Amino acid sequence: MLSKRFKRHFNTWGILAIYAACALAAGLTLPRFEDRLFPGLFTPMSVGAATAIYSSIAAGMITLTSIVFSLGFVMVQFSATAYSPRLVPWLARDPVMSHALGIFTSTFLYAIAALAGVDRNGSGKVPFVSAWIVVVMLLASVGILAVLIQRIGLLQINRMLVFTGDQGRATIETVYPPFDSSSVMESADTTDVPLTQTVLHRGSPCSIQAVDIAALVDLATRSQAIIKMAAAVGDTVVESTPLLQVFGARVPINEPDLRDHIELGAERTFEQDPKYALRLLVDIAIRALSPAINDPTTAVQSLDQIEDLLVRLGERRLEIGVFRDSTGTTRLIVPFPAWGDLLDLAFDEICMCGANSMQVMRRMNALVADLTVRLPQERRPDLEAWAARVKSTISRSFVSAEERAEALREDRQGLGACR
Repeated sequence: MLSKRFKRHFNTWGILAIYAACALAAGLTLPRFEDRLFPGLFTPMSVGAATAIYSSIAAGMITLTSIVFSLGFVMVQFSATAYSPRLVPWLARDPVMSHALGIFTSTFLYAIAALAGVDRNGSGKVPFVSAWIVVVMLLASVGILAVLIQRIGLLQINRMLVFTGDQGRATIETVYPPFDSSSVMESADTTDVPLTQTVLHRGSPCSIQAVDIAALVDLATRSQAIIKMAAAVGDTVVESTPLLQVFGARVPINEPDLRDHIELGAERTFEQDPKYALRLLVDIAIRALSPAINDPTTAVQSLDQIEDLLVRLGERRLEIGVFRDSTGTTRLIVPFPAWGDLLDLAFDEICMCGANSMQVMRRMNALVADLTVRLPQERRPDLEAWAARVKSTISRSFVSAEERAEALREDRQGLGACR
């Protein structure tokens, strides 16, 4: 759990620090090694020309670094205002941005450090290897700048939606096993087991980002206990909010050990929370449907990604909250959303905000109808309830019979080729 936390925050400072340290070390030591190992290897460049080139490269890297910061600010500001502020952390932690800053900074530092090797000991020579490294780093800076500018294309709405959907698809693949209609819904009862320990959250409000399931099962097994998470991944916990409860422990579990296996942070993550991808897609859709923007087409494109996630979720076994040890004894209970909860998250706000949009209503009709046909029988009651709700919303929102008839059509494009 600690390694995951370190990896998540590493991009913010680690990459830049490694680039800077390597550049300084190379710039200060490489000319010394060249002088000892290759005493006769120099470039035909004059000392004055090398000094001017190195100085120009160092000064230019400062300008490029400021451009990177400007581009980063534009990406963050644009995504926060146009799509959702919850997308900002994921764009800000883009590894391309971190590597770009690292390459520009290292080129600047190396060019400055390499100046010390020019005309070393009054030789009037310019080290050959150091000079070519400066050129290579300059070319690398130009290349990463081109990649960074191309990265701005991520701000296009289609790419933002695909990016968010990809995060959700990856989470679904890792969290949920394939659906098996013959499997029995897992349940566990702790009513007859005494409560022996409760762990409360202490500190400022935080989101539960991930739970180390294997480690908690191991702790519960060693104490012959059942650990029950009192909050789900994605929930925000405040001071004195119960994090988990321990039932029937023969030996008290060390509380710091329990806390270490629950990852808390300032924002939600995709790691074990497929609801978060749906949340972001819904945010983009309802922002597009606001009177200030009035862009139902973006809402329809969001529904395309939402449909794909719901198809994948509907084909998975969602009742996975009970975890057992090697003997089959229940050791850990973690709350996960049911199928109805996922549908409410995906449809509720879009249906309300897009109630007067014929384009959105037609797309939702097609979406619910397609899910009803494609998914297993066990998923259909909730989908049929939502089909009725969409029709009820259309009946309330459209006055004339002609408009209601148009809005009730199924159209995957919203306003395109209706069925």
